[in-house]
Amino acid sequence: MRAQIWISIIVVVGLAASPLAADTPSRIKDIAFIEGTTPEPLVGYGLVTGLGGTGDGQSSEFTVNSLAALLENLGVTVDPSLIRLKNVAAVSVTAYLDPNAGEGERIDVQVASVGDASSLEGGTLIMTPLKAADGQVAVVAQGPVSIGGFNIKSGANNSFRKNHSLVGMIPNGGTVRRPLNGSFVRGETVTWLLHHADFATASAVARSVNGAFGEGTARAADAHRVEVTIPESHGGQPVDFIAAMGDLPTRTDAPARVVINERTGTIIVGENVVLKEAAVAHGNLKVEVKTYYDVSQPAPFAEGGQTAIVPDVNTRVQDTDARVLRVPETSTVADVVAVLNDIGASSRDIIAILQALKQAGALQADLVIM
Repeated sequence: MRAQIWISIIVVVGLAASPLAADTPSRIKDIAFIEGTTPEPLVGYGLVTGLGGTGDGQSSEFTVNSLAALLENLGVTVDPSLIRLKNVAAVSVTAYLDPNAGEGERIDVQVASVGDASSLEGGTLIMTPLKAADGQVAVVAQGPVSIGGFNIKSGANNSFRKNHSLVGMIPNGGTVRRPLNGSFVRGETVTWLLHHADFATASAVARSVNGAFGEGTARAADAHRVEVTIPESHGGQPVDFIAAMGDLPTRTDAPARVVINERTGTIIVGENVVLKEAAVAHGNLKVEVKTYYDVSQPAPFAEGGQTAIVPDVNTRVQDTDARVLRVPETSTVADVVAVLNDIGASSRDIIAILQALKQAGALQADLVIM
């Protein structure tokens, strides 16, 4: 775990200390995206058929009813109580649709079992409508399911499985029937949305665009949005204008931040983290309880004696003296790492110390706990 801290923090130190990393700007399209181009989630419910006996069991009544309803729509009337599944599985069908996609375009579709099927290997999804958030059908999906693995079962509960066989993909399995009619151009304006909201970064993006296309072209509306007016010279070619903007270099900024994952003990120290002078007392109280079992036997030929198991409980308490350490004022990531390593504590203890330093006001950074 200690090694994990070293790896996580030293990587950040290397990036922060490198002049190349500090001086190299980012492209606008790497730190932001155009408003109106975010894919919309779609969802549907369907049936996968053609399974080799790995479908849902009879306990999945919704699968039985779904298959009966499907057959009824196809002109076949059948008693649901007579249906034996085995080769059919109920699945959820999901996809993401570009709001600017046109009618007839093909998209990838993902299916996942919702019943007690053991595998979707070799199955084919029957025509399934996918709905957008407004409840309207936007895509129709159908096709063979690719799971990239298998699940083989034999007698005596023996099995062999490769990858996860209850989730699969249908490449180009969805056909757009109702475009979402999205638009990335609003009047004569396009808007960049930053992946990480920051006033300094938004201002830098606006300056980069204005420097390339003229003052007044871009305006930072807030920490997240940069509104850009399409110049008259590019009025008829907004795509070319957006492509040119996306390649412009710009400076980025981010708040000082320390990210902690308590589950794994990982600590990431970002750039600009500052520690004010403080004192840290660190000590451990360790209590260990072990139980040993002895067998007590009666003497030979003793009357009424019985063999008994007697527990022997040993308790050991180890209390190490607290170490009082002075934390000097630091201003670089390397100094912060050096202080944390000098403490000589485990990752869990360092996390607790960082939280205490934050509460004391000595840690000048956002503390993010995952």
